[in-house]
Amino acid sequence: MKIVISKADLTTLCCKLLSIVANKPAIPILANVLLEAVNDQLVLSATDLTTSMRSFCSAKVIEEGAIALPAKRFFQLIRELTTSQVKISTTPSDHAEITAGSSIFKIHGMNKNEFPTLPTLTGTIQLSIAPNLLKELLARSSFSVSREDSRYFLNGILLQIANQTATFVGTDGKRLAKTWTKISSDPSFQGSYIIPLKAVEEMGKMLEHGEKEATLSLTHDKVFLEHNSTLLTTKLLSGQYPDVERAIPANPALSFSLHREELMVLLRQVSLFTSETSGSIRFIFTTGQLQLNATNSEIGEGNVQMPVDYAGEKLEIAFNPHYFLDILRHSKDETIRFSFTDSYNPGLISDTSSALFALMPMRLMDPPPPTEAHNDSKKPAFA
Repeated sequence: MKIVISKADLTTLCCKLLSIVANKPAIPILANVLLEAVNDQLVLSATDLTTSMRSFCSAKVIEEGAIALPAKRFFQLIRELTTSQVKISTTPSDHAEITAGSSIFKIHGMNKNEFPTLPTLTGTIQLSIAPNLLKELLARSSFSVSREDSRYFLNGILLQIANQTATFVGTDGKRLAKTWTKISSDPSFQGSYIIPLKAVEEMGKMLEHGEKEATLSLTHDKVFLEHNSTLLTTKLLSGQYPDVERAIPANPALSFSLHREELMVLLRQVSLFTSETSGSIRFIFTTGQLQLNATNSEIGEGNVQMPVDYAGEKLEIAFNPHYFLDILRHSKDETIRFSFTDSYNPGLISDTSSALFALMPMRLMDPPPPTEAHNDSKKPAFA
């Protein structure tokens, strides 16, 4: 292999793939990045056997070939180079010689045949979607995903395709985020896919730039995302995702508007009187007013209030303030719709966009009535 490539373009490729390389790879080859020079392009590939990425850019290919190089060492070296052009050549003994101006560096590599074979798009179902829309759908659902749940299927988001609609759902059993959009697809096509959180985060990075359509390609065990000269592949998580629809109240008894920014400010204030690992804020509704209260024996007490279009008997419900703030940050409108039935069943937050957020209440200190709803609330609502 012998190529000449722009240092800026090579740096961009390296940055895209860096987070795919495993910190503690199961086998040594996974600590490498595969460089392939073919058809006037340099293609870089990395994988951790679950998530893989291939990205390419134009290069002057003098001699085609391929080599696997230690990813982090190679990426660090490229970042430190100061020339505008970089020459990379390989030897039959799997060494790479990198020339930048008068500087020459030699890196020991590995044969390309030792690098894992990456999946191809053969036999996939393909869907096109605007990159900014897909990025938004992923962001507004993934924030509520569990990161270290022993139920592995909760460590990813659920993508459901049905009736020409793509629905994205994320939950950790205590909160839930659901977003959806219409897509152009075969009306009869439907499927469910649990995408690992790491892959979702990489997809978000891929969609930060560019106006071209992004393409999602689906198989029974993999999802591919292609955008801006980059192809990301991920294996799907196995397991049966919970039927979250059954846990979402269809017709909450109470529903009213709240000013989103004002509520966020008050929640941040009162949350200072809760601990980082536990604690709740009590929402106390009286006619025309919402009072937020938090009490901590070691810190003190916080009380704030705001006007609300509530008319009825005094009602109290408690929530984790950090979860509630996360939902408000991912809401869009100046006012949000807050709905719930009682103090022991999920509260719903929505705006005028295609999104719905749900949050399990926390147990109040006062003894609750022995209702069936309360007994169910002892279990996670969404998993």
